[in-house]
Amino acid sequence: MNAMRVLSTFTAPISPKERERAERFYRQQATPEKGEQVRLNTLAVSFVNFYLECMGFETNLENSYSWNPVQQTLTDTAALCLKNLGELECRPVLANAQFVYVPPEVQSNRIGYVIVQIHESFREATILGFVQQVTSDVLPLVQLQPLEDLLDYLENLSQVKQVESTTQLPTLSRNRVNLKQWLENIFEAGWQEISTVLDLQLAEPVWNARSASASRGKQIDLGRQTIAQSVVLVVALHPENLQLTDIIVEVYPTSGQTYLPPNLQVSVLDFAGAAVMEASSRNTNKNIQLRFSGEPGEDFSVKLALGEAIAIEDFVI
Repeated sequence: MNAMRVLSTFTAPISPKERERAERFYRQQATPEKGEQVRLNTLAVSFVNFYLECMGFETNLENSYSWNPVQQTLTDTAALCLKNLGELECRPVLANAQFVYVPPEVQSNRIGYVIVQIHESFREATILGFVQQVTSDVLPLVQLQPLEDLLDYLENLSQVKQVESTTQLPTLSRNRVNLKQWLENIFEAGWQEISTVLDLQLAEPVWNARSASASRGKQIDLGRQTIAQSVVLVVALHPENLQLTDIIVEVYPTSGQTYLPPNLQVSVLDFAGAAVMEASSRNTNKNIQLRFSGEPGEDFSVKLALGEAIAIEDFVI
C-alpha cells in the first residue's frame, strides 16, 4: 500500500449514509445517554474507516467490535478492525474538548488510538491525531501525535506482520465446529449429549433453562505434568432470528469432581484471536459461564488455559 503524506489533521464531511447508520444504532439503545455514546462512537469509527481506505489500508468494518450489537450495548467501544493488523480504537470528542475519555475495557488489545472530533451538526468530523497506547482513563489532546505519524506507524506494523507471517513455523490447522449443522442434528466427533459427559444431578446448565435449540458437551484434557486435569466444555445455541444467534459457553468439572480446578482461565476469542470475554475459576467454582451473540458465518474460539496447558476449540456460527 502507498500511503501519501497529509497534513497533521484531516477534516471532511460525514456522509448522509453514515449519519443514518449512526442514528439507527442510536435508536437501538435502551437510554438516550447510551444511544448518544453509540452514535458518537459509530460516527468516529466510520470516519476513520473512510480516511484509512482513502490512504490505501484494508479495513473490515463489519467485523469490528464496535459494529457488534452486543459489544455496543455492553461496552463503550469504538474499534475499527484493520485487516491483518488488529483493532484500532477511534475515540470521539466534541468541539473545544481538552481531554478524551478512554474506557478501561479498551485500554488493551488495541494497536493504537485515533481521536476524532465530531462537529455539533454531525455533518463534519476532524481526525486530530493518535497515540500508540494509553495508560489512564483520561488522555490530554496535547499528547496526540500528528496523522502522518499514524500512517508511518501502520505501514511499519504491516511490514512487521508480513515478516512474522512468512517466518512462522507451519502449524497444524484446527478443525472448526460448524454450529449451524448442530441445528440439523449433525455433530462433530467428540461432541456428545450433555447427559453423557455431565452429571446432571450435580449441575444445572444454563442451556437447559434457556431451552437451547442445540447443545453438546466435550471433555477437555488439561493435564499438567503427571496430574490429569479434565473439564467438560458445554456449548449451547439458540437462534434469536435469521441474523443473530445466542451462544452460551459453560465449563464444568468432570463426573466425580465437585469444583473446577483453581485458576482455570476461560476465554472467548474473536476471529483474529483476541480475547473479547474472559473468566477464571477460584477454589470453589462449580462452573464458569459466558454468554454472547453472533451472526451467521462469524468465527470465534473458546480457549481453556490451566497453567501451561492450553486447549482451543474453534467454531463458526
